[in-house]
Amino acid sequence: MNAPPPKTILLVSGLSGAGKTTALKTLEDMGWEVVDNLPLLLLERLLDTPVPAGHGELDDRPLAIGIDARTRGFNANAIVQRIKALRSRHGHDIETLFLDCSDMELERRFAETRRRHPLASDRPAAHGLARERELTEPMRRWATHVIDTTSLTSNGLQQEIRNRFSRDGLSAPVLTIMSFGFSRGVPLNADLMFDMRFLRNPHWDDELRPRTGLDPAVAAYIAEDPAYEDSVRRIEELLAMLLPRYADSGKSYVTVAFGCTGGRHRSVHVADRVAKYLQHAGFSPTISHRNMESAPQDALEKRRPGGPKAQS
Repeated sequence: MNAPPPKTILLVSGLSGAGKTTALKTLEDMGWEVVDNLPLLLLERLLDTPVPAGHGELDDRPLAIGIDARTRGFNANAIVQRIKALRSRHGHDIETLFLDCSDMELERRFAETRRRHPLASDRPAAHGLARERELTEPMRRWATHVIDTTSLTSNGLQQEIRNRFSRDGLSAPVLTIMSFGFSRGVPLNADLMFDMRFLRNPHWDDELRPRTGLDPAVAAYIAEDPAYEDSVRRIEELLAMLLPRYADSGKSYVTVAFGCTGGRHRSVHVADRVAKYLQHAGFSPTISHRNMESAPQDALEKRRPGGPKAQS
């Protein structure tokens, strides 16, 4: 019997609660063959099993295999060595995705869903998380892709998976333009980050405060800043120069983040303008406004122009 042809294989691992189930479901929806919690002794047998007669079109499907600390026989170092051997022996294109998340956020998720951590059935979730990090560290260190889901919603993780593992065969990186608020946390998946807090702040205008950077009046207010036009134009030119170089280097995705204090006005407007510029330049950006719908808060903005520092 002839051996099956080499496959594209993605090993999906990570911390419990970090989004492995969502990632695998998204890959399945994208046309991947998905197997979860496969005992490691059966991995090579799975790869050697031919597609049933009459289903030859399935040969082309990439394969995603879910593995975590609950999998029977889990040993991160042994997994790394086994994958290296499979790659060398059969020529499979094997990559690894590791889903990470902060301990605080994982503890919140377990408390919210009332689930017990699988490695701490009778102890606090923090004990299981510490043990799981120790067990999976070699997988994280060796992973081809690491996604930190601390600040990602389920929809955000799905979009990240689609961006990274789309089968469209496009050579250009998948481009995401994001706005965010520094006071609400820096995005951990950003490749390039620009701080827009030097521009005049519409938050301190009573009429503009409840609006967002997509409002024409807010855009006009920001554009009146003497530094606005030259600085944004230079950013646009820089990105137009850098993005093709990312493509040449084989990078499959790029996230460009624009931040201001609250993430509702300046960063939103500049991100929207830059995305439109890049569209006209031939790129296909996806735009995401992470904090645009958050409520405006004086305390987050720190200082009213000409006035005392806000109390935090």
